[in-house]
Amino acid sequence: MRLRAAGLVAVLAIPLLAAGCGSDDSPTTDSPSAKAGATGQLTIWADDKRAAALKPFADKFGTENGVTVKIQAISKDQQTTFVTASQQGSGPDVMVGAHDWIGNLVQNGAIDPVQLSADQKSGIAANALTAVTFNGQTYGVPYATENLALIRNTDLAPEVPKTIEDLVAAGQKLKTEKKASEILCLQVGQTGDAYHLYPLYASAGGYLFGTGANGDYDAKDLGVGNAASQAAFKKIATLGEKGSGALKRSITSDNSIATFTGKKCAYLVSGPWAVADVKKAGIKYDITAIPPFAGGKQATPFLGVQTFYVAAKGKNKALAQEFVTNYVTTPDLAVALYQAEPRPPALTAAFDQVKGNDPDLAKWQEAGKNAIPLPAIPEMAAIWDPFGKAEAAIIGGADPAKTIEAAGKTISGSIK
Repeated sequence: MRLRAAGLVAVLAIPLLAAGCGSDDSPTTDSPSAKAGATGQLTIWADDKRAAALKPFADKFGTENGVTVKIQAISKDQQTTFVTASQQGSGPDVMVGAHDWIGNLVQNGAIDPVQLSADQKSGIAANALTAVTFNGQTYGVPYATENLALIRNTDLAPEVPKTIEDLVAAGQKLKTEKKASEILCLQVGQTGDAYHLYPLYASAGGYLFGTGANGDYDAKDLGVGNAASQAAFKKIATLGEKGSGALKRSITSDNSIATFTGKKCAYLVSGPWAVADVKKAGIKYDITAIPPFAGGKQATPFLGVQTFYVAAKGKNKALAQEFVTNYVTTPDLAVALYQAEPRPPALTAAFDQVKGNDPDLAKWQEAGKNAIPLPAIPEMAAIWDPFGKAEAAIIGGADPAKTIEAAGKTISGSIK
C-alpha cells in the first residue's frame, strides 16, 4: 500500500551479528572492503518486513567480506527520513525503497548510480529497469514490481467485466439484490488518491505528464487541468456520489480492502499487498486488468518498482555497490524478499522460480502488462495533493472542469 505521510519517525536499529574475525574470514587484497578501505560496517535501511528477510543474506555478505552489517528498520516516512539523514551525514550505505523517489533523491544528492553489467541488466524485467533509469543512468537495482488490478469475488461476480460500465451495472444489481452494499471498493477518502484513480483517469483520456521523444517524462507538458483532463473528470464524475455511486469518499485506504473481504462489495481495485487479507477471509477471487470506460483508452495502471539504492553520502560506497549489484541480483535473495511480501520479483530468474507455486503472479503480470512507470521526476511531488483533493471534490459533486483546472494551476505554480 502506498502511503505518503509528512514528518520524520525514529528508526529502530536491528544490529546483526558481526562476521567472524578469524584469519579465514579476513578480507583479502581482492575483497571489495579491502579495495574500498572499508570502515568495517555496512548499514542498510529497509522497512520491517524486508529488514527481517535481508538478515541471513546480510550475515553471509558480512562473513564473506570480513565486515559487520547492520540493518535499520524504518516503519514509515522512509524517503523523508533518508534525505534528512543523508544531509546530516547520518544516513545508511544502502537504502531500500520505491523507484519513484529517484528524481527527488538525485535532486538532493542522496544516491549514486549503480554499476550493473550488461548480463545483470538482461536478467531484470525490462519495465523495471526502465523505471529506475533517470537522466540516462541506472539509479537503483529493482527487486520487485507492483501494479493495481481488479480483484473480484467470483462467488458474487463470476463474470469478468469488459468495461467499467459493465462493472457498475453488475454492482448495482448486487446492491438491488442486497448481496452487496457497495458497487466498487476503490479507495478515495476525503483527500483523494491519484495513484488508485489513475487507471480510470487514463482510460478517460487524461494524463499527468507528457513524454519526450526518448520516452522520459516532460515536466513542461502538464496534463492536469487541460481540456483532456477536464473531459476525463467529467466521465469520472458519472461514477461519483451524484452519479452511480461507484466511487465514494467513504471508501478509504483504511477500509477499502476490509469492505471487500467483508463481502460488502464484489470488486476491489488494489495491489498485491491486498491478497493476504483476501485469502485470510476465505474469499474465492480472481485477478484481472482494471476494465476501461466503454470506447475509452486502456485503463493503464502505474508500475511501481521496489528498489535498492546506493547512498551518495554513505561511508562504505564501494561495499554498498558490491552488495547491491552482486547480492541483490541473486535469485535466492529475490525469492526471500518475495516470501516476506509476495510481489512479483523483478529478477526474471526469481520470478520463474516462484511462479509455479503462486498462480497469482502471472495474473498480476498480465493485469499490468500495459502499466507505465510511476513518474520519478521531482515535479511529481507537486501532483499528489492538488490532484487528490480535486478528485475527492469532483466525486463529491463539485464541477469537474473548474475543479481540475484550478488544481492544474496550483500544480503548475508549484513546479515553476
